[in-house]
Amino acid sequence: MPVRAKLAAAWTSFMFLYIYVDYLALYKPGFVDDLLAGSVHEFDTGPTFVALALTLMAVPILMILLSVTLPARVNRTTNLVVATLYVPVSMFNAAGESWTYFSFYGLSIGLEVLLLAFILRAAWTWPRCTASPAALAAGLDSEPPRGPRQP
Repeated sequence: MPVRAKLAAAWTSFMFLYIYVDYLALYKPGFVDDLLAGSVHEFDTGPTFVALALTLMAVPILMILLSVTLPARVNRTTNLVVATLYVPVSMFNAAGESWTYFSFYGLSIGLEVLLLAFILRAAWTWPRCTASPAALAAGLDSEPPRGPRQP
């Protein structure tokens, strides 16, 4: 499977997990009351908070597209940088939480970090080789061109 497809699939999985963790947090007793009162994790839910939350969600969404469209060298670097930056972002979700929800946050953060580790490994081990002009035309991380099918 091409590295680009692996990265796009991993970012898609990360994005869904990321949003579902936020969604499932709504079921914690008192969370919706705090939200209606204008605070999340001790932060006011004003325009700055909403813009920051959108930005944190938009980055993995854009990484799906960028992982498929960026040139290989830029793609590799972008995935390494963004995945590295998202490890502490994922871990921040547990800040200030009670031990009552340790299993929820432990599992969700663990899965997010595993996905980010996969992204880091896939980007880090991206094949770097000198290729023939035909291979360059096909793309360094794609399958070799196939001829007509024989019956």
